[in-house]
Amino acid sequence: MENPNIIKTENLVFSYDQADGSMPKMVLRGVDLEIEKGTFVAILGHNGSGKSTLARHFNAVLLPSGGRVLIAGDDTVDSSLVIEIRRRVGMVFQNPDNQIVASVVEEDVAFAPENLGFPPEEIRKRVDEALETVGMYEYRLHAPHLLSGGQKQRIAIAGVLAMHPECIVFDEPTAMLDPRGRENIVKIIRDLRDNHGVTVVLITHHMEEAIDADRIIVMSDGEIIMDGLPREVFVDIDALRKTGLDGPETVTLLHELREDGFNLPLDALTVDECAEAIYEALRKQSSKKED
Repeated sequence: MENPNIIKTENLVFSYDQADGSMPKMVLRGVDLEIEKGTFVAILGHNGSGKSTLARHFNAVLLPSGGRVLIAGDDTVDSSLVIEIRRRVGMVFQNPDNQIVASVVEEDVAFAPENLGFPPEEIRKRVDEALETVGMYEYRLHAPHLLSGGQKQRIAIAGVLAMHPECIVFDEPTAMLDPRGRENIVKIIRDLRDNHGVTVVLITHHMEEAIDADRIIVMSDGEIIMDGLPREVFVDIDALRKTGLDGPETVTLLHELREDGFNLPLDALTVDECAEAIYEALRKQSSKKED
């Protein structure tokens, strides 16, 4: 039977030595996690929660201090499997400038397939498909340094897509972008899950980016403290606030209105759902006054 999980961690522990020679700093504390193929998982947490450190274990950028990380059943500590693991699980980081290596867009996207030894015709096909997927084909002959931050990030995503990964881990990919750039990247992430079958792991502190996820994981102090559907996690706004997070703006608004006496649900996550819930509450309140 095929393994349904692309990523699995077993009692994952990670610590690093400190410059002053004091006790190693514990960053991950016994994390057990399974991520199924084809799903969109958002991992949330305040700065220092361990979410980015966890993400870097998913394609062997970091290796465990204890426990195991398995990618489609392969252990990340096996050095002979690192290339295959990184082909299966690609990573897109916060700053696209750190991932762009060539002076022409299409050459940058071709970099990984060339290193994997694919024939030229296959590389050409992969580059064109990847650039079309992220909406950057018309910029294929441009110099990356002349592009906007959002466009650079799309080029970075295309470079990962050209490897045909089963999973892409996005480590706060919109943190350095303006609202329009953020919106474009989020659309691409949704498209990868919905239309390309790519497993998506999104590390973010923007709650709105996680609304469409299949599953929300919340981390604090190196541990998973919440794990469930978006409508299950975001309604527990008090628990989120204890971790230094807040819910999406829609849920925050509904929560405040409830405190003011309005009978409103807290699981209306999208703007349309929120507007409909408020409209319905006002309509019912108006009807009671007329009666």
